[in-house]
Amino acid sequence: MKRTISKTLDLWKSSEYRKVLLVRGARQVGKTYSVRELGKEFPYFLEINFEEDQTIHSLFDGNLDVQKIIQNLALQNNIPVIPGKTLVFFDEIQSCPRAIQSLRYFYEKIPDLHIIAAGSLLEFTLEEIPSFGVGRIQSLFMYPLTFNEYLAEIHSSLMPILEEAGITQPVEEPIHHLLSDYYKTYQLIGGMPEVVSTYLRTGDLLLCMQKLDNLVVSFTDDFSKYKKRSPVNILKDVFNSIAHQGGKKFIYNHASDHSGIKAIHGALDLLIQAGLAYKIPHTSASGLPLGAQINQKKFKIIPLDSGIYQRLMGMDLRAYSLANNIQVVNKGSLAEITTGIQLIHNQSPLTRPELYYWHRESKSSNAEIDYVIQHGNNIMPIEVKAGTKGQMQSMHLFLKEKNLKKGIRISMENFGRYGAISIVPLYAVKSMLYSDK
Repeated sequence: MKRTISKTLDLWKSSEYRKVLLVRGARQVGKTYSVRELGKEFPYFLEINFEEDQTIHSLFDGNLDVQKIIQNLALQNNIPVIPGKTLVFFDEIQSCPRAIQSLRYFYEKIPDLHIIAAGSLLEFTLEEIPSFGVGRIQSLFMYPLTFNEYLAEIHSSLMPILEEAGITQPVEEPIHHLLSDYYKTYQLIGGMPEVVSTYLRTGDLLLCMQKLDNLVVSFTDDFSKYKKRSPVNILKDVFNSIAHQGGKKFIYNHASDHSGIKAIHGALDLLIQAGLAYKIPHTSASGLPLGAQINQKKFKIIPLDSGIYQRLMGMDLRAYSLANNIQVVNKGSLAEITTGIQLIHNQSPLTRPELYYWHRESKSSNAEIDYVIQHGNNIMPIEVKAGTKGQMQSMHLFLKEKNLKKGIRISMENFGRYGAISIVPLYAVKSMLYSDK
């Protein structure tokens, strides 16, 4: 499958100002696959897996003489390491903290050599390294496939139509319904590469659900690697609660019956660090930057993938297959969850994603905006409606209170506009982020 992150990797490959690249993201999102695809563009590709081959770790003991280290790796693997011609890939680098520390020296001593490192649960190891290469290492954040990536694989001829569409140029109604149908399937299977590949190959939704169940088991099995930081049973409780509290303000007391708030807080932080969930803080949205106005005590949490979400929620696939689009996206806040995921996954992979929400809790005037983003130099409120109808009192109140001229409603409707509110279809989140049409 073609990933949009490949363009970023190609730019890194050809840049004369490149740094050592550290690919970060949850397990099973396609990090290793993408780097191997890039490796095909080099005359030589040297891949070192620190988890599979523990003997490699000894090369990084003592002084971190990277010239000597790279010579030994070349000899052991019988692969020439030539700056400009060889891509060196350190996979599962979290298993060898000294290798992570060495990355800065590769940049300083062999700047022309292409070096990429990646790993699962990498954030845990980085937390324990005070300084691993500030100014010398470029992070690249990777996620499951976006809807646009999925669509490019399943019906690529629709991509130019979607890219050209906008508020003043809605798509033809038959195309709108077709795109909505594709989005319905995407919401169910999500964007995990193995699951998408299975669907593209077989079209079997039941098999995709089995793959998703296997991934959920794999993620929860990994919790044993966190046990020094948090008990496994609490991690499992909080992981499930993330799905059940999705789209709502996260309440610690609802997350687990087995522990107190402090332990739940720790488990939640670990799941976020592992890339299995995203934290969406509350912002007062009174100006830019939005992140300077957050309330640390108020936030929402969404899982990394809509397919994982629907499996954790125990949604009935058979009922879904017979339901219309509106019934599907209404179930379990699926529309809001998937929109939030798309808003995160479509941001630049070179920076940590930012996404916020706004909520005013008042007996006389309770209001909530699902998501708030910075769009250019403007604050952009976003409300998600699962169907084609819905009141917009919160949006109008927010626009008036913040003196804003524009808001966005994401729904099953085609592109359009209701006064100051632009209507964007659920399948066109990326179009909203990168287009003013």
